[in-house]
Amino acid sequence: MSKVPQSKSPPSEVPVSSEDSSRGRSWGLLITGGVGGTLVALYAVITPFVMPALRKVCLPFVPATSTQIENVLKMLQNRSGSLVDIGSGDGRIVIAAAKRGFKAVGYELNPWLVWYSRYRAWRDGVHQNTKFYISDLWKVSFSHYTNVVVFGVPQMMLQLEKKLEEELKGNARIIACRFPFPCWIPDYTTGEGIDTVWAYDLKTSNGCEAKCLERTPRTEY
Repeated sequence: MSKVPQSKSPPSEVPVSSEDSSRGRSWGLLITGGVGGTLVALYAVITPFVMPALRKVCLPFVPATSTQIENVLKMLQNRSGSLVDIGSGDGRIVIAAAKRGFKAVGYELNPWLVWYSRYRAWRDGVHQNTKFYISDLWKVSFSHYTNVVVFGVPQMMLQLEKKLEEELKGNARIIACRFPFPCWIPDYTTGEGIDTVWAYDLKTSNGCEAKCLERTPRTEY
């Protein structure tokens, strides 16, 4: 007689204790919380450095290149007096000017960048010749500065041009980086591309009555 094969019974499941299950859930929550906390911390650190620095226009923080700084310093040769950087970012223009002997001030709306600028000035040993303020440029008077540096965007340049023309004295020099002013004719220009820098001596400015972007600068450094 043939034997009837006996079916094998399925292996019995190993019971999972409530303690192991609870431990697994705890590890899952811990990992999720750690990842979430890391993302929040990164957001908190990075966001202030890329958020708009000025309220009237979208002006995110873009650090000045070493070439831009060199070109700004060229435009400051044989100049003296006080200097202000409008939208000073991480303070590198202000610090570079202070190292050349200027009493330099930076205005920046982003408090994180202002605190970082103060630290950099202290680290580089020029904190006594620099000051950084948390302020909106449209609420500040620049009437007592003789050298003005601006890293702007096209949307703000016309309004800022009018503001500076009303406030600055005749011996002031305004240095624009990345984008020129729409009406003033630059007295000097240097660099190319994003590193181009334009210098305007207010005493030779013709005002904002006409658009002059296509005019050729008077002197090439």
